[in-house]
Amino acid sequence: MRFNYLCNECNQEYTSEEIFYTCPACSGSEKEGEFRKGNVIVNFNDDYLTELKREKHFPLQELFPYPVPYRAAFPVGPTPLAKPFRLAKKYDLQNLLFKLDSLLPSGSFKDRASQMVAAQAIHHGEKRIALASTGNAGAAMSCAGAAYGLEIVLFVPESAPVNKLMQSILYGATVVPVRGSYDDAFALSLYYSQKYGGINRNTAYNPMTVEGKKSVAFEIFLQLKGDLPDIIYVPVGDGCIYAGVCKGFLDLERAGLIAKVPQIVCVQSEMSAAIAQAWESGVPAVVEATTIADSISVSSPANGRMVLRYLKETNGWTTVVSDEEILAAQNELVHDSGTFVEPAAACAWAGMVKDRSKLSPEAKICVLLTGMGFKDMGIFDGRLSLPTPIENSTDAVDERFAAES
Repeated sequence: MRFNYLCNECNQEYTSEEIFYTCPACSGSEKEGEFRKGNVIVNFNDDYLTELKREKHFPLQELFPYPVPYRAAFPVGPTPLAKPFRLAKKYDLQNLLFKLDSLLPSGSFKDRASQMVAAQAIHHGEKRIALASTGNAGAAMSCAGAAYGLEIVLFVPESAPVNKLMQSILYGATVVPVRGSYDDAFALSLYYSQKYGGINRNTAYNPMTVEGKKSVAFEIFLQLKGDLPDIIYVPVGDGCIYAGVCKGFLDLERAGLIAKVPQIVCVQSEMSAAIAQAWESGVPAVVEATTIADSISVSSPANGRMVLRYLKETNGWTTVVSDEEILAAQNELVHDSGTFVEPAAACAWAGMVKDRSKLSPEAKICVLLTGMGFKDMGIFDGRLSLPTPIENSTDAVDERFAAES
């Protein structure tokens, strides 16, 4: 095989031609109240990478575990790498870039993971994929299922945002609301996969979710022709996006395509900062998450331990922002760049703004914007109201605007 599986905790290597999820030795061995253990990393063999290096110019597709069949209805990237001129001037940042993953087919970064899990299913001849989600992952997998002709069974906590569930239902997924938490839905999705077959897509549990998300690193590498950002800001909840970004650049480094990996910043809401707190304290403890940024509201981060590992390997750091700073960042992105993202995505920009005083004006900075604003319109309840209608007359127009002219 071109790759094996490496346990994030014990570094045990596993070779398997079959679908493989977690380390048998470490999975479930965590102490009560701590981050899960046992997640595995797809590890390309040294001999395979040496062979690739001899080719000098090889397609980056060779650094994915499975070939990804193209579907015109599900074009997962490349997304634009845009320069927000007004914000760059406002913050005196000469090399500021936005990676607009909010423009992916289902409206979120989660399409990257779902495409790779779909490729995994096709490779193994599976037609059914089950997962638990509070919204974006479910919508993304349902979108991929519609494009690839796969059956999607989605377990969701009863509290999941209705607009995100509607998206999955429209794509044709079987949606199963659960009277309980996300963790309860997660457990039931595992039971379903084990009893009724198919693949389980759960974030971090299936290592292909990280493999899919690393495609954003490959895109940035290609779009900038190897002239990489110095720093990349990533919004973090369960940690799978962060792990994917880091894994992508580290794979490029191992393949000899880049000499240095960018510093990757883990940005969290202070109301859901389990990973940031673990980074500071050294104790990977579960928290009670209450942030308004629904997509990153995570009490027990599924990929928390992998993020802690990659923070060290990329010389990254954590930045914690308040929910008020997230909402201010969302407004600023809309008003000063025309970029409408959900609060979870705005968290990354809020982190950059908070860090601005310690960044050089010449630093090459990329901010990952991971979800479309339409994903969470409920956030505007009570904050926005429609203007009062005017009468159907020119006098009413004059009355409305005369004072402004």
